[in-house]
Amino acid sequence: MNIQKFKVSSLLLILLIFFQAGVCMAGGVEVFKGEKGILRISGGTAHIPVMKEAAKKIMTFNPDIQIIIAGGGSGAGIKQVGEGLVDIGNSGRKATKAEIDKYGLKMYKWAIDGVATVVNPKNSVKSLLSQQLQDIFSGKIINWKKLGGDDKPINVYTRDAASGTRAVFWKKALKKGETTRKANVVVSNGAMKTAVNNDPYSIGYVSVGFIDKSVFAVTLDGIKPTLKSVQQGQYLIARGLYSNTKGKAKGLAKKFINYLLGPEGQKIVREKGFISVN
Repeated sequence: MNIQKFKVSSLLLILLIFFQAGVCMAGGVEVFKGEKGILRISGGTAHIPVMKEAAKKIMTFNPDIQIIIAGGGSGAGIKQVGEGLVDIGNSGRKATKAEIDKYGLKMYKWAIDGVATVVNPKNSVKSLLSQQLQDIFSGKIINWKKLGGDDKPINVYTRDAASGTRAVFWKKALKKGETTRKANVVVSNGAMKTAVNNDPYSIGYVSVGFIDKSVFAVTLDGIKPTLKSVQQGQYLIARGLYSNTKGKAKGLAKKFINYLLGPEGQKIVREKGFISVN
């Protein structure tokens, strides 16, 4: 082989490797090099596992950046970012036109999630029809025996009014029907899982990304709520996960959102049980 041609080929190969590495790094934590400051995030609790993992990777790479994450629900996230209390307000629903007009919000969708009805794993009732679910939450059906379960009262659990998870479940699962006044109110997806796990006669709902062995995801109208069924459009109780900013995202907020939408961020989205958008 011609030595000169070999050297040229080797050089091209090295350049190609460096180019590919650069492409892989695009949208990674490297964009935070040299940055300093505090990034404040609040809002939807479904978002928190992704937020925490992304923040951990960024702050490990650059200790000069501090990322503070709080829950509070979608309504709180929208309100707080609109009032300038945080840099990013997360929501599990689209901001309303009134909220967008009032605060000048910009929405960034970085994941898709389903909302599943859950019961205690020991409950013998594993599937429901939509009408049965609506009758349970409205208070028309109050005993598990009527659904083929134990002769025990049904303990309904729901989320607080600020919850985006509640808004989607109310609209798409309950068809905007009433929720019984006897329902127990919890403040997060994590709290819902704990409540349902500790109460053998409970029923509630959580983000599909939060489902684990502590709760059982109920089959609804013959369709099991899973990431696959949400992605394929079979399970329709689904929503986008959004990060909102007041005006166009800038500074650390812009870089953080771009990171979520990049290869590394979308990998975190999938690892935490959600559907990526890129």
